Amino acid sequence: MSVASYSYKLQPRKVRLEFFRLLPISLFVVAFGAAFGLAATQKGLPPLDAILMSITVFAGASQFAAIDMWGNQVSVLPLIAVVFAINSRHLLMGASLYPMLKDVSPGRRYGLLLLLTDANWAVSAQDYQNGKHNLEVILGGGLVLWLAWILGTWLGVYFGGLLQDPKSLGLDMVLGCFLLAMALGGKKSPRVLVAWTIAGLASLAAWRWLPPNTHVVVGALAGGAIGFFWLEHQDTEATDEPVAAEEGAPQ
Repeated sequence: MSVASYSYKLQPRKVRLEFFRLLPISLFVVAFGAAFGLAATQKGLPPLDAILMSITVFAGASQFAAIDMWGNQVSVLPLIAVVFAINSRHLLMGASLYPMLKDVSPGRRYGLLLLLTDANWAVSAQDYQNGKHNLEVILGGGLVLWLAWILGTWLGVYFGGLLQDPKSLGLDMVLGCFLLAMALGGKKSPRVLVAWTIAGLASLAAWRWLPPNTHVVVGALAGGAIGFFWLEHQDTEATDEPVAAEEGAPQ
């Protein structure tokens, strides 16, 4: 019985570098964690429960949605549906990392995905488009963002009165601007821009005419469909010629 061989080896030094690379963006995650901690306590959630939720769930938008639906009686099925809608983008985010993840053992693979966020995925995806395999940012960057989220929740639970409204400081725009910068950086083909445009238009249309939070699913599916049926075909064509050339090249 053959033993599977996994070629991708995580480099501890690079993990540490990626930890500090995402440290600046984590400072804004602290502010939003504080906003969540404050909102949780205002809804009557015990401080320890709010902190444990951030430790085990680590999904900011979903946690806010759960708090909005919190009460003496919680409707479980609608809560599940809303959380799934908000986090459905992770299905495509994880799939986009598969070319690298398949070269990592299953235990490490799923451990990495526990720390996957919009920010470290954007960095890894941009590096991959530039020809670099970088799963270390998922681990190192994910750790610093997770710790920042927990710290922010703790601050919000016990010192929430110091930051009543993070949006008044413009902090709600920081992560969006960071993701936009990641999207615009690196080499981009016209097909990628078309995929983004279609995904954005589909998401806006769903936000305007469909129930709340469905725009996340619609935009992700629209962009994912373009990526799968169009971009994947382009990538296959692009890699065929170099492979053929290498096969015929002198050794």
